Amino acid sequence: MATLVAEKMNYGYQEMRTLSRKYSVTALIMAGSFHFIGMGAYYGVQALLEEDEPVYSVRIMKYSDLGPPPSITNSQTAPAVSVEAPTAKPTVGTPVPVPDAEINPEQTIATQAEMAQTGPIGEGDGGGPVEIQSDIKIEEDGPPPDFVPVEKQPQPLPGNNPAPIYPEIARRAGVEGTVWVKIWVDKEGNPKKAQVLKSDAELFNQPAIDAAMRWKFTPAIMNNGPVSVWVSIPFKFRLNAGR
Repeated sequence: MATLVAEKMNYGYQEMRTLSRKYSVTALIMAGSFHFIGMGAYYGVQALLEEDEPVYSVRIMKYSDLGPPPSITNSQTAPAVSVEAPTAKPTVGTPVPVPDAEINPEQTIATQAEMAQTGPIGEGDGGGPVEIQSDIKIEEDGPPPDFVPVEKQPQPLPGNNPAPIYPEIARRAGVEGTVWVKIWVDKEGNPKKAQVLKSDAELFNQPAIDAAMRWKFTPAIMNNGPVSVWVSIPFKFRLNAGR
């Protein structure tokens, strides 16, 4: 009897052990499948709902393909806007009709000869002598900045650009060189000031400045008017070539 009970107990233990392994593996597979299905569905919905990023196109151009820059002289002004406002009737100088009987039909306008006989208008007539100024000087506001945008650069006038005097001591010593002079040219084309920018020898500085102050130029032009600018002129001192 005891042996039969022991056999039955061993049989149930083996069967339960086998079934537990089987169902554990099945449950693990099913749980993993549900997990992967759920995660796949979640990421799939996120991928479907995600919007595509905008694509930006960039065009690379060479500097030579660009057109010319706009002119700084042709400034486009905004169109004028007319504003209509109620106009008030004039209160002073309102014309009053005159009857025809009060008009003198023989009255005429004075001719030029009659007006010339009246003579000049004096102080008693509410006027005075007229003076005409033929020589009007253009006032300068001071030296211009180092860079001034202009449409036309000043040009030396032929016959008005004398050569500098060669120093005798430099001639005897056989010294040659070049002096760069910075000249302030005013609105009338006259030199107002001269400065030495670069010099090969100090002996040539003063003769170059003296010669620069005797030069004459055409004035620089900007916006259809003269402007004062700085110009740089090289003065060459050569024993054989003169300047």
